[in-house]
Amino acid sequence: MSAPDPTTLVLPSDLRPTDGRFGSGPSKVRTEALTRLAATGASFLGTSHRRDGVKSVVRRVREGLAEVFSLPADYEVVLGNGGSTALWDALAFGMVEERAEHVVIGEFSSKFAEVTRSAPFLADPVVVRSEPGTRTAAVPDPSVDLYALIHNETSTGVMCEVVRPEGVHGVVAVDATSGAGALRVDPTQFDCYYFAPQKAFGSDGGLWIALCSPAAVDRIARVSGSGRWIPPSLDLTTAVENSRLDQTYNTPALATLFLLCDTVEWINAEGGLAWSTARCDRSAEILYGWAEERPFVTPFVAEPAARSHANATLEFSGVDATALSAALRANGVVDVEPYRKIGANQLRVALFPTVEPDDVGTLTRALDFLVDALS
Repeated sequence: MSAPDPTTLVLPSDLRPTDGRFGSGPSKVRTEALTRLAATGASFLGTSHRRDGVKSVVRRVREGLAEVFSLPADYEVVLGNGGSTALWDALAFGMVEERAEHVVIGEFSSKFAEVTRSAPFLADPVVVRSEPGTRTAAVPDPSVDLYALIHNETSTGVMCEVVRPEGVHGVVAVDATSGAGALRVDPTQFDCYYFAPQKAFGSDGGLWIALCSPAAVDRIARVSGSGRWIPPSLDLTTAVENSRLDQTYNTPALATLFLLCDTVEWINAEGGLAWSTARCDRSAEILYGWAEERPFVTPFVAEPAARSHANATLEFSGVDATALSAALRANGVVDVEPYRKIGANQLRVALFPTVEPDDVGTLTRALDFLVDALS
């Protein structure tokens, strides 16, 4: 007997999460935040980003993030347009002096390495690489002036500790695109901790945020003064100067700023990074605990300590994960498909603070139901 069409399967009402959005980015946006955005009416969207109506929101974002991450008083919150992809270009132009070292553990960590490799004004980078689903650490190298680490590899669901390599003199830049707000971090271990708002902070894309130490700000100024040509839209000196004025160099997406601000203030009101990371820990405990008890699924990341608490990747056997995701989508549970370039029989589930842990539990029960129906 052939398996049923997965799109015809109907989940019982008690197996439907209260919110079916489990995407690893764009991620779930809280309906409360959308309601507050709509309530601004004509006072926010469609107004100037260089006037206080918007600048005050940027100010709240900067102050709120400094609180979330318990930043030292001399660290700065810098913003710019374009997301992490644009920031990789900006870092190559404005923070790497001669050579970077990249820790590469998956698709996204490899992208920044390719940027610095392609930059004609930089030496070829040092690349410390591990296989997808595993992690590795930076290796001190006297020829390196920027160490590019990653907090969470979105493509595979591997998380790394953010630890400043011992005995190095370069700045430490950490890609926290999907880790910031979901994973614990000590600001003294980084110089530039950067991310985008469409992951753990439940907003839209198109913006990058960098938490910068004095060493990072000094490096930006030194590279800018070296005579290197830097495109104005990627000039980190310009980004620092504008951020100090609570604005961006060019027009930002105002809805993105508002939703980011709302989530930052929500996290701080609930207890800050300690609260948001504990919430992600609970979701991870539910999902990985379920996977370890089932014969048809296993966490893709073998090392328990490396399994992400921001987004999890699960490997299935004996059942088609594509059919599972199709059945879930037909029932309003969306965006659990694996990263497109991994090419394995997987699902990928966001565990960000905006996702209710109880919904993660309901998702596991829905998967039990669907695996039985499709087997």
